[in-house]
Amino acid sequence: MNELTDNQNVPKKHIRPTWDEYFMELSNTAAKRATCDRGRSGCIIVRNKHVLVTGYVGSPHGMPHCDEVGHLFKKVSHADGTITQHCVRTVHAEQNAICQAAKLGISLDKGTLYCSMTPCRTCAMLIINCGIERVVCDRKYHAGQESEEMFKQAGVILDFIHDDVRHYENQ
Repeated sequence: MNELTDNQNVPKKHIRPTWDEYFMELSNTAAKRATCDRGRSGCIIVRNKHVLVTGYVGSPHGMPHCDEVGHLFKKVSHADGTITQHCVRTVHAEQNAICQAAKLGISLDKGTLYCSMTPCRTCAMLIINCGIERVVCDRKYHAGQESEEMFKQAGVILDFIHDDVRHYENQ
């Protein structure tokens, strides 16, 4: 007689990801298409749990990519006296997603944006003007405080999956 005494035939219960985990994973998948190895990032914009558009960091159409010709660095001086380096050869993932929506005639009003790290100031302004209501970031960005304050003033909800700051080479 074969008696099951330790639930060997009971399948393990599948744990479904939350919506935020699911969409962040899609954003991370979009980041794999990025053409700047310095800060490969992705973005996905959804509304009512449906994907509207995706984006990833990359050069404008027809222009060379960092992965092909190297980075184009600019130094930025901040109010606190720190100086950081930024690659300006590429368009940010958030900007590319917003441009894709514009090209396809898709409204982003009342949407949620998922991205790799706190959007920069320019991306934050675009996000606010698109009517996006919520931004979910995988991690914080070292210079994201200004964007965080802008979102707060504009009433955009800002959530982080992880509370640590994303670091990468030549920051």
